[in-house]
Parts: sequence; structure tokens; C-alpha cells
Amino acid sequence: RTVEPLEYYRRFLKENCRPDGRELGEFRTTTVNIGKCLCSITTADGSALVKLGNTTVICGVKAELAAPAVDSANKGYIVPNVELPSLCAERFRSGPPGEEAQAASQFIADVIENSQMIVKEDLCIANGKLAWVLYCDIICLDYDGNLLDASVFALLAALKNVQLPLVTINEESGLSEVNLKQKNPLIIRKHPVATSFAIFDDTLLIVDPTAEEEDLATGTVTIVTDEEGRLCSVHKPGGSPLTGAKLQDCITRAITRHKEVKKLIDKVIKSITPK
Repeated sequence: RTVEPLEYYRRFLKENCRPDGRELGEFRTTTVNIGKCLCSITTADGSALVKLGNTTVICGVKAELAAPAVDSANKGYIVPNVELPSLCAERFRSGPPGEEAQAASQFIADVIENSQMIVKEDLCIANGKLAWVLYCDIICLDYDGNLLDASVFALLAALKNVQLPLVTINEESGLSEVNLKQKNPLIIRKHPVATSFAIFDDTLLIVDPTAEEEDLATGTVTIVTDEEGRLCSVHKPGGSPLTGAKLQDCITRAITRHKEVKKLIDKVIKSITPK
């Protein structure tokens, strides 16, 4: 495994299994904790912790008030940020965001935009005067591959946990008034879920790759779908090309995975909702 890691993996792949005991199409154990179950981000308006095998990601959403942009007077803002601190893996260093963290942040921004999970018009309070800004900080606590799947899952779970207070503008003073006693859940229009694959030897597809599998793979691809089976995004940063048939296979598997993740998140939310 140390001297010839790729050959070591190939021996397992020939038998349609992986060194960790999983089949090629099998995901690692997935868990999610939402909101107060975390007992860790008390300052966030919504939070979630997702574990995908050893990969652990936490997301905190902070809502603030701001004036909308002049060219988007009826829209709020969503600002995602992915952090890969040095504590999550030896490969990352302290300091400004590295290339992988920046790429992940851009990927999350694209998923939000393409899926229309949140319509920015829903974040507007008063046209041209006041809107919500959602700062979505996604921090990796333990990195063992498949960061994108875990990040999208944590973001969705955290956003579903957000409760925004009622805000009105006093007509006489022109100032905003916040009613913390009356809160409403954030409107989530779509529920995007990411499913990632690693490509081995240009032909073989394995789902939910570990960090070691990502390093040995000849390429990766991430498919994002919503609850209607609609394709929201295909993220393929170079590497081996995929045939149309292989890509369709990935999309079919992603739709199945979406149902599993949605079922898990609904179960957790139901368990924490006051009866």
C-alpha cells in the first residue's frame, strides 16, 4: 500500500470492492446534526454538522441586514465561504484560502445560483432599502475526501435551520425595527444534493471517494440534482473524459442518492421540531 498504492487499489477494484470494505457504488456512513443538536455554534442563525465517513464539515449561517445593490434593488445576498484549516489535514496550511478552498467556495456559489435553492428576491425586505445577507461559513474539521458532497449537505441542513425575525421599516423614522419574538423559517425553494465520483484508470467509476482514492484517481466528477431529478450542476475539474453513457450512469446514481440524503435530513428535522 505504501510502495505501490495504485497497484494495491487495483487488486481490490478487480474484485469490485475497495480497501475499506465498500463496494464501488457504496457511500460511507452519513450522519447529520442540525441546530441545537450541535451545542456549538450558539451565535449562528442556523447550523449543521455533517459526517461522511471521516470527513467532517460544519456550516454556520449568519443573517445580517444591509442595503441591496443599486442594480438589484429587490434582491438580498448569499455569501458562501469554504475554509480548509490546517487542523483538518496535513496537506493544508494556515493563512489565506488556498486554491482548493477557493474552488470549493465558487462551486457552492454556483450550486446556490443554478439550483435556485434560495431565490434572492425572497431575501428582500423593502425594495431598494433593506435586504437580508446570509453569510454561509463552511468549515472542514476533518478532511478525508469528498469535500463537496459534505459541504452541500451541511449548507442545505444549516439553511433549513435558519429562522429569520420579522423586520419592518418605520415610516416616520425610516429606521428598521426587528421583532425577535416573531420568526419565520427561511424559504428553501429547492433541495440540491451533490454526489461525487472518482474515475480510476480512465474507465472505472467509484462513488464517495476518500482522500487517498482522490489522489490516485485519474479524474473526479460531481453531479448536483434536486428533488425533481433536475440536473443543477456538473463539476468536472479536468482529468479523464467521461462518455455520455458513463455520465448518464452518474446522474442516475445521483438521483438515487438525493432521495437518501433528503430522507435523512427530513428525519433529523422532524426529530428536533417541537411537537
